[in-house]
Amino acid sequence: MSETSIYVVKTTANQERAVANLVAQVARKEKLDIRAILVPDVLKGYVLVEASAPEIVEQAIQGVPHARSVIKGASSFAEIEHFLTPKPAVVGISEGAIVELISGPFKGEMARVKRVDIAKEEITVELFEAMVPIPITVRGDHVRVLSKEETQR
Repeated sequence: MSETSIYVVKTTANQERAVANLVAQVARKEKLDIRAILVPDVLKGYVLVEASAPEIVEQAIQGVPHARSVIKGASSFAEIEHFLTPKPAVVGISEGAIVELISGPFKGEMARVKRVDIAKEEITVELFEAMVPIPITVRGDHVRVLSKEETQR
């Protein structure tokens, strides 16, 4: 039984990681043939489990709080492959956009994006409240986009 498939476990929203951890513990304890467990951030309410048969996944979720059911049918690797490659944090941020800094020393400050470096996942911004416009480089995941309006130069 070396051939494996990916099965989808329906869970309570925001309990995906807890379910994945408990399923992993049960699989280890009962020596079940579960190869991998994936909890994609973009897939709320679902956990992906790689196993050789759906019965093994059913057995693993028995008694696990917040694990609802195994969805009928198996998924192929090609169907879940896009969950395995992370998106850069700066995707969706463009020059001229207005952002709010959500961490670091300037947390809560509003700024305008001056430059986006996709390779380093960094953006350079100018704070609105600063007396002198000084460019500040921050990580892409340290900002929240408020408006995507691009400025004409």
